[in-house]
Amino acid sequence: MPLHMEHLIWMPSPPLVPEDSAIDVQHLGRMTLGEAALETEVLALFAAQSHDLVGRLAGIPANAAALAHTLKGSAQAIGAFRVADAALGLEAAIKNDGDVARAVVLLRHAVDEARAAIDRMLNRS
Repeated sequence: MPLHMEHLIWMPSPPLVPEDSAIDVQHLGRMTLGEAALETEVLALFAAQSHDLVGRLAGIPANAAALAHTLKGSAQAIGAFRVADAALGLEAAIKNDGDVARAVVLLRHAVDEARAAIDRMLNRS
């Protein structure tokens, strides 16, 4: 082994792919400028809004595409990218005569997962 490599201390690299979480906390931190109070506020608002919107989307109202679009934007803002993808999927299903009922189920699952993650984040001591 070359002499200059004998004294190197090996340290693991951070993962190339973020941990598998329903909320990208690094993205959330950037969007809230690292302010814990603002982070708490936007997470609580998203949890309430997403619950309301998914409930309204269950009936597939005439404005379902607009509701899904609203949810997509909110999800992107806090780093709930699975919710954003599922909302985009619902928008596409509505616009392209796809399986809207299945898209709503997938969205509900993503929102439930995000809300569970938010609950864990907000209940830290």
